[in-house]
Amino acid sequence: MYIAQELRKKSIAEYLLYMWQIEDVIRAYDCSLTRIRREYISRFDYTEEQKEEEADWFGNMVTMMNQEGKREKGHLQINQVLLQDIIDLHIQLLESPKFPYYNAEYYKVLPFIVELRQKGDSEVNEIETCFDALYGVMMLRLQHKEITAETEHALQEITTFIGMLSDYYIKDHKEGLDWGELG
Repeated sequence: MYIAQELRKKSIAEYLLYMWQIEDVIRAYDCSLTRIRREYISRFDYTEEQKEEEADWFGNMVTMMNQEGKREKGHLQINQVLLQDIIDLHIQLLESPKFPYYNAEYYKVLPFIVELRQKGDSEVNEIETCFDALYGVMMLRLQHKEITAETEHALQEITTFIGMLSDYYIKDHKEGLDWGELG
């Protein structure tokens, strides 16, 4: 909860990836709040009050996962809505002549997106494809698995692109994007 709150303020992309990770953490503990409390939350250097708040937050997440049928796989509705908001902003940025740097970055990363979609689910939106790639590599790194130089290069480009989109998202929600000037 505390990490999520901080990430949401500074990077919507990191926040969404973190929330996907939290979904997987909950699944790793069989959606058991008792286990999450005992085996996960207890490891953090939190006060008892903070541990209770964290447990309440995880409890809400577990409840949502159970209600939405996401115990095995998939993303919570709150995360899907956020992803759709990011996708909608992406479309607005592409359609506007006011954000040429964003358009240039998009076309720079597009060959990697096309390649990823050919290897995976071509029905998935381009932005979700990027997030899937970032999350997949994050999981590989956590498992200390090797990442090829080619994948590393694609990841750099995708990270730059999604970082730019994330920055625009934060700016749009904090102060609003100025659609009347060059971005």
